[in-house]
Amino acid sequence: MAQIYVCSEKDMRDGDVRIVRQDRLEIGVYRHAGAYYAYRNHCLHQGGPACEGVVKGKVVERLGPDKSYLGQTYDHSDPHIVCPWHGWEYKLLTGECAPDPRLRLKKYDVVEREGGIYVVT
Repeated sequence: MAQIYVCSEKDMRDGDVRIVRQDRLEIGVYRHAGAYYAYRNHCLHQGGPACEGVVKGKVVERLGPDKSYLGQTYDHSDPHIVCPWHGWEYKLLTGECAPDPRLRLKKYDVVEREGGIYVVT
C-alpha cells in the first residue's frame, strides 16, 4: 500500500485539517482530540469538496420542560464536516452522512511514523 505524506506531527494541532493530493485523488486529514481521521474529499451529494468545508458541532434543538422550542445549540462532542457546496453533513469520527448513516465518505487509515503523518491509500 502506498502512503502519502501529510505533514510533520508538530505542524498539525487539534482542530487542523490538511488536504493532500496524489494524482487525481484528494484526501482531507483531520486531527481531533489527539486522533487522526482521513476521508476522500468528495461529497456524496454532488461531488463537492466535502473536506474543504467547516467543522462544527452537531446542531441540537433545545426544548423547554413543556416541549416549547428554545432555539438551537451545538454538541461539540459530535463534530460534523459540512460540505461547502450544499451543506451536507458528515460525522467527523465515522464519515457517516449525518441524516443517513448508510452513506459514508471513503475513509483512509492514518499512520504516524518518524515524526510524520501519512495517509495509507
